[in-house]
Amino acid sequence: MITLWFILVALMLVGYVVLDGFDLGAGVLHLIIARTDEERRTVLGAIGPVWDGNEVWLLAAGGTLFYAFPLLYASSFSGFYLALNMVLWLLVTRAIGIEFRAHLADPIWRDFFDGAFGLASILLIIFFGAALGNVMRGVPLGADHYFFLPLWTNFLPGPNPGILDWYTVLCAVTALVAVTMHGALYLVLKTEGALNRRARQAVRWLWPLVALTSLIALVATVAVRPQLLDNYRAGPAGWIIPVAVAVGLAGVLYFTRSGHERNAFLSSCLYIVAVLCGAAFALYPNLLPSSDNPANAINVYNAAAGSQSLAIGLIWWSIGMAIAIGYFILVYTLFKGKVRPQLGH
Repeated sequence: MITLWFILVALMLVGYVVLDGFDLGAGVLHLIIARTDEERRTVLGAIGPVWDGNEVWLLAAGGTLFYAFPLLYASSFSGFYLALNMVLWLLVTRAIGIEFRAHLADPIWRDFFDGAFGLASILLIIFFGAALGNVMRGVPLGADHYFFLPLWTNFLPGPNPGILDWYTVLCAVTALVAVTMHGALYLVLKTEGALNRRARQAVRWLWPLVALTSLIALVATVAVRPQLLDNYRAGPAGWIIPVAVAVGLAGVLYFTRSGHERNAFLSSCLYIVAVLCGAAFALYPNLLPSSDNPANAINVYNAAAGSQSLAIGLIWWSIGMAIAIGYFILVYTLFKGKVRPQLGH
């Protein structure tokens, strides 16, 4: 039951990154490939029906984490207090940028909120990427399983790191280019004309960066925490995950060049899913490693709620997920196809 809940939490976080990732990536490209107000409205029209629903997965994952692994929730939300407040304000700023730009037909007003939307999207990806880097590297957990991290210390991973060091910045950069490419592929799927051509060009520029930074981040991760390879050595089946990462990246390149837009986007989804599943597989049974004392690590055994609570919660989680999945199928079905400029918001 404990392992099942670990998988469920991981899948919800993966679902969030895949779904909200493409509209975050579209936000990064909003002012880069959209040259006119009509094109910017088209970009917003491509994500408009789904972006707020996509963010629900982050809230749902947080709620599931609180229910299944309350110690991890309490420790991480306390230790990352500063970063989480920044993320909260960036989420608010991004939503305001989307919703407020159309309230006045004034170029200065629209440019301001377009800028807020784009900047918030960039910073959110950077913070989420750095957060993954912190989890992979470990944090200075005490015997009580609590910690606090400043924004940075000496910029080196070690017993007393900050939220930002060279490794977590590398993870943030990798996340930024990967999610931006994911957003570009979604815009290729949803747009036509000049905007579509610029989105394709963005994919061609970003693909080599994604491949390079992914390889560098993999080598750096093994160097910073060699223990993450233990599960791969113990379970050879786990090596299918890096193969899936490579297949996803190759699929993006091949299908983009051959003009198969949907398959290119699905290949990007495969890449993201494989990367995050690989991270979860490497971490298990740890949820949050300790950077200085492995005995203080938070794992699925010392963080999980009671077995009866987990069993009952699984029933309600299944009901909630069935409703959520049904809603998303309906929304994505209703708003499938290309977004025409006159339909932009």
